[in-house]
Amino acid sequence: IFENTSSFTGLTYDDLICMPGHINFGVHDVDLHGNFTRKIKLQMPIVSSPMDTVTEAKMAIAMALEGGIGVIHTNMPIEDQAKEVMKVKKFECGFIMDPVCIPPTMPLSELISLREKLGWKGFPVTQDGKMGSKLLGLVTKRDTDWVTDGSSTVSSIMTKLPDLVTAPEAVDLQAANKILRESKKGKLPVVSKSGQLVALMSRADLQKNADYPNATKDKNKQLMVAASIGTRPSDKDRVGA
Repeated sequence: IFENTSSFTGLTYDDLICMPGHINFGVHDVDLHGNFTRKIKLQMPIVSSPMDTVTEAKMAIAMALEGGIGVIHTNMPIEDQAKEVMKVKKFECGFIMDPVCIPPTMPLSELISLREKLGWKGFPVTQDGKMGSKLLGLVTKRDTDWVTDGSSTVSSIMTKLPDLVTAPEAVDLQAANKILRESKKGKLPVVSKSGQLVALMSRADLQKNADYPNATKDKNKQLMVAASIGTRPSDKDRVGA
């Protein structure tokens, strides 16, 4: 039926029965590895469609965790598409190279708003509120649970640097993971000899690594995601974003 080009027989799903055949290997011997590109390998060869009803950050995260990859659709402003990509990249990391930092003068009310906007609870506190600046401390949910005065500044409630467990700038991923496990802390700041914050690690990411061993990650241990572009001349700007 299928090989005869002159056949005009129409079949539906109910017309066919696929009979299982005999195999001489176990399920554990099945390898589903595949390539998304020449250099990007997937543990599970499944890619989600770049459609506005299918793939934004939430779907792309789910796909990457299971070993596939999601393609963020292009039916949105450039800035919004870049934000969707960043949500995926920041979801699970090894070293977080550009964590969101806050200044010591930020009031608690602004911190609460920032938490609601970004979706996570802990932030490094640096001298000017920027990455690469001198680390002063960390503020987490534990620091603010019993604070009711919204005008209180971060500097008055944060865990200060002398009380933090930190890692030196040259630490590798394996050693940093060991420090996190042994210290039982939630976050591990990586600090230069002069006290500047150069990276951050999160304990939550260790658990995610255990739960999703097939996750699609880049060399920095961040989830991988793709973003689509169109053929319009203005879409060239999306590549740079």
